[in-house]
Amino acid sequence: MRRLSRALGVLVSVAAVLLGLGFRADRPAAAVEGRRALAPSRFVDASGLRVHVRDRGDGPAVVLLHGSNSSLFTWEGWTRTLARDHRVVAFDLPGHGLTGPDPLGRYDAAQMASFVDDVTRALGLGRFTLVGNSMGGNVAWHYALAHPEHVERLVLVDAAGLPRDEPPVFAMRVFAHPVFGRVARWVTPRFLIRRSVLDVYAEPSRVTDAAVDLYEDLLLREGNREATRLRRRRSMTDGAEARLGELRVPTLVLWGARDRWILPKYGERFHARIPGSSLVVLPNLGHVPMEEDPDASVLPVVDFLRRGSDRR
Repeated sequence: MRRLSRALGVLVSVAAVLLGLGFRADRPAAAVEGRRALAPSRFVDASGLRVHVRDRGDGPAVVLLHGSNSSLFTWEGWTRTLARDHRVVAFDLPGHGLTGPDPLGRYDAAQMASFVDDVTRALGLGRFTLVGNSMGGNVAWHYALAHPEHVERLVLVDAAGLPRDEPPVFAMRVFAHPVFGRVARWVTPRFLIRRSVLDVYAEPSRVTDAAVDLYEDLLLREGNREATRLRRRRSMTDGAEARLGELRVPTLVLWGARDRWILPKYGERFHARIPGSSLVVLPNLGHVPMEEDPDASVLPVVDFLRRGSDRR
């Protein structure tokens, strides 16, 4: 009986600590979807998942891939501009947004590239410009290597996937830890979410409460934090970067000069490794330039797409 009492005491103490740290239950998928899946959101079936998609505009297709713990909403500012002359397609990758977790745990870059192929086929896309930010950039260049016949142009925005000289940022290391990752899966107080958003912007004044609300709502959507934990335990690189020199698609490397998550030197390394690529560094912007200043950051992309059209 005494052992049982002690065990119960420990459980109560652990529960109290978790509550004090900011224990957060998962938010039901239907509730989050009801708040966020407003027009023009829709869902398509691909790779055995119900995929959250936004598909707007008409003309040559542009596919947008978001970064880690982000969602298709990160591209809303760019879409307003690009959809004037293009069909712009964005969707939530597995383990993110309103697509939610993949029961098969397919979270590495090559597996997500296969997912992109399934989704674009389901949407009837043939050739398209592929744009990816951070983790989505890693998926984008993996896709371009695997399916060059479908990629008309490639845009890498503060992209991941190259070996790093320094440790990953703190938030990445926590979720990757075998013990602390399980704690972080449940303990995600709002102030830490806000801090993560502040970290990916160069100017804190640009971070709004609405932006933090969105990140919080989608992170806490049931299954997404566990997907993050599983994904973070895998290596961020797989050796495929050795093949970047094989790319023969017109490529724009776009980087925030004040990116603290993936330093600008990695943009220079992508530029050096991808034959014929162009590099544009955006002053006074951070890791998610398309969110922080969509009007300024989209201009090099508009010019890149226009030059491609002029060549035809």
